Amino acid sequence: MSEPLDAAVNSPVLRLASASPRRRELLASIGVAVEIAPVDIDETPHPGEAARDYVARLARAKAVAGAEAETGSGSRRGTGRDLPVLGSDTSVVRDGEILGKPVDAEDAFVMLRSLSGRWHQVMTSVAVSGPAGVLEATVVSDVLMRELQDDEIRAYWRTGEPADKAGGYAIQGLASIFVERVEGSYSAVVGLPLYQTASLLRRQGVPVWNGALL
Repeated sequence: MSEPLDAAVNSPVLRLASASPRRRELLASIGVAVEIAPVDIDETPHPGEAARDYVARLARAKAVAGAEAETGSGSRRGTGRDLPVLGSDTSVVRDGEILGKPVDAEDAFVMLRSLSGRWHQVMTSVAVSGPAGVLEATVVSDVLMRELQDDEIRAYWRTGEPADKAGGYAIQGLASIFVERVEGSYSAVVGLPLYQTASLLRRQGVPVWNGALL
């Protein structure tokens, strides 16, 4: 059996306009070494903005802001060239309403109680700025959460995991036992749709699998 590819030992081929460790790990899993360069943008939804339009707008804004920051600061870390920039955004959506990160224990409780025993959507957009312009894709996945007990919702909050998660849960973490079914892209629910992302990266000249076999 071949050994897994380790992107960390290679020079960055992409700038990630996000501090999300989940997105960094997902990109590493397909052999893409990144330079972390989070950007600061206003993430307030526009009045009447649909959830799908919202995540697409934020992903695009992050990619563009990251590219502008790179152009303004010149080439990075001795690479001798500008790198394509990836921006992404994920939102948990219930009945058309965007559920952000919980502000406290009670907010998290209300969120998870509203998701308990019901289907909801997770929308993830990815945008890559590079030689081909700004390329974008949006993936919508349907998630069914089992019935949750009040005491386990409160116990989950005490683990600290849901505090910085959209919708108040992490499917790849302890909350995996809450999720009964996913219809769509699991990796998109975690934070990055890898099938679509790999396609966008190739179109921008960014190799996956460390360029092996390509």
